[in-house]
Amino acid sequence: MIVQANVATEEGNASLLKAALDNFGGLDVWVNNAGMEIKSATHELSLDDWNKMIAVDQTGVFLGSKTALAYFKKNNKKGNIINMSSVHEQIPWPTFAGYAAAKGGVKMFTKTIAMEYAKDGIRVNAIGPGAINTPINAKKFADKEQYDQTVSMVPMDRIGKPEEVAAGAAWLASDESSYVTGVTLFIDGGMTLYPAFMDGQG
Repeated sequence: MIVQANVATEEGNASLLKAALDNFGGLDVWVNNAGMEIKSATHELSLDDWNKMIAVDQTGVFLGSKTALAYFKKNNKKGNIINMSSVHEQIPWPTFAGYAAAKGGVKMFTKTIAMEYAKDGIRVNAIGPGAINTPINAKKFADKEQYDQTVSMVPMDRIGKPEEVAAGAAWLASDESSYVTGVTLFIDGGMTLYPAFMDGQG
């Protein structure tokens, strides 16, 4: 089912929780998956655009997690939270400072609340996708030069599929990962392995 909500507000997240409870009778897994990016030289980045990225990419993760945590605690439930991060929680990304800053914040937020709620049986993890063929990348990947340039940055020599990220999320949501909390699972074709050093270069 589809529910429209502003994840950067408490009201928006409350409406998502209500929809889950009304339609499914409870909440087991909460995935913070909304994201946006704005390209700009940092000295030209407007405060407005900075705030937009932080609101969706970082504050949205906080508010979504807070909503889920409150429900899990109130109902004495061993819940599960998955935060969609990015390889750019680890890899600097010039001209995308707001996005990288938000994702770096998501990394430490994930680790911190994973520790805070571990004794409650609530697991919190993140996923760090690399170059994935999703709508956020559609315009860039439509340009063959940019597409080929991105592929050259991936040791596995291809762009990832949304289904491959979904498979990682399904694993983190399942009991198969019952002893895993506070980690970022990178699904990136090796992008975080410093591909410039392939073939012994450097």
